[in-house]
Amino acid sequence: MRKLKFYPGRAICYPLAAILLTAVILVFPSDCLLLALRGLNLWFERMIPTLFPFMVLSGIIIRMRLTDAFVKLLKPVLGPLFRVSGSCLYGMVVGFLCGFPMGAHVAAQLYGQKQISGKEAAFLLSFCNNIGPVYYLSFVLPTLSLKASPVFLFGMYGLPLLYGLFLRYTMFADMAGRQKQKGSLPAKTPSLLQALDESVFQSLFSIARLGGYMIFFNLLFILPALAARFWNMAPEASEFLTGGVGALLEITGGIGMLGNRAPYLVLCILPFGGLSCIAQTYSMIRDTDLSIREYVMHKMILTAITVFYYLLLAKLSFLP
Repeated sequence: MRKLKFYPGRAICYPLAAILLTAVILVFPSDCLLLALRGLNLWFERMIPTLFPFMVLSGIIIRMRLTDAFVKLLKPVLGPLFRVSGSCLYGMVVGFLCGFPMGAHVAAQLYGQKQISGKEAAFLLSFCNNIGPVYYLSFVLPTLSLKASPVFLFGMYGLPLLYGLFLRYTMFADMAGRQKQKGSLPAKTPSLLQALDESVFQSLFSIARLGGYMIFFNLLFILPALAARFWNMAPEASEFLTGGVGALLEITGGIGMLGNRAPYLVLCILPFGGLSCIAQTYSMIRDTDLSIREYVMHKMILTAITVFYYLLLAKLSFLP
């Protein structure tokens, strides 16, 4: 029988944190309500319209086993470069084009449908779960008062792609695709209506879970806001502190509060994505044996690479 590990620190810290947050909500109900409503609005106005259709469409493609056909044009180029299967290549393309958390969602779906191996799923998770280009170009860069130059596009997408290529020939050099068992019959492909129904149901469940995370982590913005109030900071400094700490909690709300005050700080935080992104990623992979610790490790490495990239460009005076 497996013994449960007991951590005294957790037994003390978690209840204290829960009591503290409950007390804050009771003492400052109006502030907490506004922050929770902002998280709800961000989920309703941004996440649902931009993410839900991609979740449904991707679910249909995976269930009907159309991944190879979807990436047929890119396979001659990216296939030999990364030496991965068509299904794994599909996860790469969707992860980069649709953005977070579709990278984790698709990797978990492909793995759950047994179209890729566990090693391939871990490989996808290590570099394909990033901020989406639509979100980056339409919200992030305009909020930071920056133009969509190749410097910023490479920093956001070129670095993870090169990192993934490096991992493919180092950490994942022995990666093998899913092995088909001899004598096994191919899985029955569902009809379009069946695939649509299953995909809509699972996507609704997933998008609702993501909304809960956005509301909760936006609520946590109350903590740096109260700290700024305690230290009697000026409004400008208070917003900067709340936005900076908030970006580490929930990236969209933090960027909205920071505005264009610290654009390169935000660009360096983006690869990490914030604690809300980590929690949402965990919700996408919790029913698999994929490791959230490895995911966080890769995110921290990518963040460090991004910081070095922008510091180097600043040193060489290449920043726009």
